[in-house]
Amino acid sequence: MIDEKNRSMFRFLAVLTAASTVGIQGYTMLFNNFAVETVHLEGLQVGLTQSVREIPGFLALIAIYMMMVIREHRLAALSIILLGAGVAITGQFPTFAGVSLTTLLMSFGFHYYETVNQSLTLQYFSTHQSPLVMGKLRSLAAISSIIAAAVIWCLGFFIGYAGMFLVLGGVVALAGVWGMIQDPSHSSVPTQRLRMFLKRRYWLYYALTFMSGARRQIYMVFSMFLLVKIFHFSVQGITLLFIINNLINWLVNPLIGRSINAFGERTLCTVEYAGVILVFLTYAYASSGWLVACMYILDYILFNFAVAIRTYFQKIADPEDIAPTSAVGFTINHLAAVFLPALGGYLWMLDYRIPFVMGALLGFISLLLAQFIKTPARPGRAESAV
Repeated sequence: MIDEKNRSMFRFLAVLTAASTVGIQGYTMLFNNFAVETVHLEGLQVGLTQSVREIPGFLALIAIYMMMVIREHRLAALSIILLGAGVAITGQFPTFAGVSLTTLLMSFGFHYYETVNQSLTLQYFSTHQSPLVMGKLRSLAAISSIIAAAVIWCLGFFIGYAGMFLVLGGVVALAGVWGMIQDPSHSSVPTQRLRMFLKRRYWLYYALTFMSGARRQIYMVFSMFLLVKIFHFSVQGITLLFIINNLINWLVNPLIGRSINAFGERTLCTVEYAGVILVFLTYAYASSGWLVACMYILDYILFNFAVAIRTYFQKIADPEDIAPTSAVGFTINHLAAVFLPALGGYLWMLDYRIPFVMGALLGFISLLLAQFIKTPARPGRAESAV
């Protein structure tokens, strides 16, 4: 049960999370076709655009300094406005330079909202409530993805890419404007240290966050490419897989939050990383496209277990460290994005199995790290090291 004083914050985050998902998923679903059919980009240019997209995630720590001049929930709403604006104007600049700039604007909005979203959730909700809230927000994101896909499918019969980008981005930006006139904050939350720092006792959080980011790059860059390139999945097959994936995660995500409370972060992370090893080795050696598709769905479910890293940090952190360390953690999460896609692409050219074997190795290292997770026992519950 969410405290009465925090319900407005949950409603605030729910609306902006839905808007963020519609914006990023709508952009992602339209981008490749727009890039090929309208802008006529080549593979190298598409790759460079995706690299530009990751720059704001790497620079997420700048959010610490932005919080010195703008309140954190206002920064969340402003980020959604930037995301919406970037999506809305994408179709108006059908050149490589134009797409790169609109991608950068959109990505700053998306990544800064994700940073602040994590921070506000950990600040305003207790260690028992935060896994449940994160599960509900991720479930909402899954159903919002399906709605975005349905809207794009319908709009495609009536308007072109520029119009679809404009409609989706406009709706997202309006949600951000709504957020700017809300004030879900209250004074009982500890004042945050608005400076960048690293603490030795947070080393495990940093390490798990980096490994999670590295695993995410392999999943995002190579798993879907494997289905299309090696197993020849059609657009219809990929779309069906996308819908099934989000429907399952809509149902499963709330259960993940409850499982964290029931079994603890170490157990959830152990299950996740053991599953990651299985998934990536299956990617590497399976001969059935549908088996790989099942692993893709399982992979996405397991990736949502990463909320356990955040709730682990909440339990060990000083309350005033949450906002700055969330920003630093988001940058650490994106360090792998600087080099891993290019490295993985080179290794793919040698043998497509190598990036996935590398992913299994990352899963094994993460599994070892997860065994160091220890969290304080909650009052009234006998658990010395969860």
